[in-house]
Amino acid sequence: METKVIDNFLPKKEFNYLKDVVFSNHLPWYFQSEINNNHNQGQDNNFYFAHQLFESQCPEISSNLFNEFKFLQDTLEIKALRRMKLNFYSCTKEIIVHPKHRDYEFKHKGCIISFNTCDGSTILEDGKKIQSIENRIVIFPSDVYHFGTNATNLSNRIVINFVYV
Repeated sequence: METKVIDNFLPKKEFNYLKDVVFSNHLPWYFQSEINNNHNQGQDNNFYFAHQLFESQCPEISSNLFNEFKFLQDTLEIKALRRMKLNFYSCTKEIIVHPKHRDYEFKHKGCIISFNTCDGSTILEDGKKIQSIENRIVIFPSDVYHFGTNATNLSNRIVINFVYV
């Protein structure tokens, strides 16, 4: 699968609706002490906040906000959704490059949609760096190593992350 980067992915009205949901004071964010399984918990300042919208292995923890984002499955032509999650990375003085990881061992796709423009990014195994730009999507094989960063020029970097087949 070839990596695709698409700017202005969603129509402005749809994107702004989702952005209002994501930046609402009513959206609960949950502290995550590990970025991924390759993270050294407690040895660095590498944490984030998440809101799990859907997890196929644990449907009981799926969010009641899932329906607000469900239309994206059709937009992306997702046949089997594995996970849909909002990620909130806080600002630091310097960019923190998170540990590289693969979402799962089996062949699958991933995509990330950015909700704000900042100096954070997603970095693929081949070194390709995709800057976080509002309403930009990157679609890539997430069974290969990749990693992300936080931001230094805004109070946060917020993305929605999909894993699917």
